[in-house]
Amino acid sequence: MPDSITPMPAATDAPASTRRTVPGRSRLAVVGVAAAAALAGWAILGPLAGLTLEARQGGVQHIGAISVVVATIVVAFAAWGLLAILERRTQRRAGWARDTWTVIATIVCVLSLGSPLTNGIGLGAKLGLASLHLIVGATVVIGLRRTAVAAERC
Repeated sequence: MPDSITPMPAATDAPASTRRTVPGRSRLAVVGVAAAAALAGWAILGPLAGLTLEARQGGVQHIGAISVVVATIVVAFAAWGLLAILERRTQRRAGWARDTWTVIATIVCVLSLGSPLTNGIGLGAKLGLASLHLIVGATVVIGLRRTAVAAERC
């Protein structure tokens, strides 16, 4: 029996190339972070700064905390779904799904700015709602891109 016991290496001691990641958990964290960021942005713009976040969609719609969080979660899960579909369809070409998804997601984010900029009531609401779109878009694009399979480097 040896005199000293050698501790088992911790999971974080493994080199980055041998660590296994769980994309589902990481992606779920991205959804949560995006929802929290959107809610924080809404709280700063609405209750703290005093902006009235309203938009014309059929009638006048007040943009509240629940609608911000629900819309963020729906968009983030849709983005996750598209990334998963692209990854499954293009398993042989590592990185292609990630790059294609990033282009699509960025275009969708930019196009989504049209709604608050045209339907927001007042300049403050237009800029505030557009900033919420950018907060969610940036969080989802950067976060989900990091969970995707990257192209192998030579």
